Amino acid sequence: MKRSRLLAGATALVAFTTGCSLIGDEESAGRAVTLVTHDSFAVDEALLARFERESGIDVRVVPSGDAGELTNELVLTKDAPIGDVAYGVDSTFASRALRADVFAPHPTSATGPERYALGDGQRLTAVDVADVCVNVDTGWFADRGIPAPATLRDLTDPRYRDLFAVPDPSTSSPGLAFLLATVAEFGEDGWADYWRALMANGAKLSSGWEAAYGQDFSGSTGQGPRPIVLSYASSPAAEVRPDGTPRTKALLDTCYRQVEYAGVLRGTDDPDAAGQVVDFLLSPEFQAQVAERMYVYPAVTGVPLPDGWQRTAPLPERSAELPPEQVERNRDRWVREWREVVRG
Repeated sequence: MKRSRLLAGATALVAFTTGCSLIGDEESAGRAVTLVTHDSFAVDEALLARFERESGIDVRVVPSGDAGELTNELVLTKDAPIGDVAYGVDSTFASRALRADVFAPHPTSATGPERYALGDGQRLTAVDVADVCVNVDTGWFADRGIPAPATLRDLTDPRYRDLFAVPDPSTSSPGLAFLLATVAEFGEDGWADYWRALMANGAKLSSGWEAAYGQDFSGSTGQGPRPIVLSYASSPAAEVRPDGTPRTKALLDTCYRQVEYAGVLRGTDDPDAAGQVVDFLLSPEFQAQVAERMYVYPAVTGVPLPDGWQRTAPLPERSAELPPEQVERNRDRWVREWREVVRG
């Protein structure tokens, strides 16, 4: 998943050095753990330094693309793992990693929704929740006296022709989540017809979220021409006016839930140290900073959101979800059929 535009100001607190320690303490206890992540991983450097100091574990971070790229690399290298711990495999790809036996069991005591612990022996545990939702530029609609859309079906209404920007499901993790949302909403018999109507109504495809949000969307700093975009429920928290009111709004009836997981990689030389890093990602201190650092919601129960998020970026009460087994069984077919629908 790419959220780098929403991470402006936060990335200065993070050092991504492939294959190198974030802290570089040569006097550590000699235990090293490689943490393989997606590219949007961000952590308070001081918080990580304290964990390294207290645990004696040297944490090395290796960014490996978005959730899909990360999962594919973990599967392809499972016999010679590229790390000890992985974070960022999400619920659209988790079943693939579990079926490939990439992760080893590591039960944790973190409290969260039971469905967020996946695999026998708890091989994957949720670190954060990132709801993919349609977002709108509220000012654009107010200025023109046009009501903003509210549902997925609304996006096919002629009044919203040429207004929607969406990432390609075959190249983008949030784009894939949107495709799954349409399957969940319209079913096997209806999602393809929905996409035909959506494209006939002028929806614009882009290769990824960065282009859709940063270049096409009128509500972002790029000030593109389209006032409707696929993004996240948390995105309005990054688009706040000086008076504290958001310039954008997430349509909470359009959301699909993405859960991002962490787990110990099978084959690690130090499963105890790897497990401690997973536990660090689930700690109250780390969980308390995931919203501000990565624009996602903490998965552990009881962790407060930043001030203003309840008003600008509330967590959806109900997001669409498909069973992981159904996604694994049909994902490639759905993407193939989607290509046929939109490209002919």
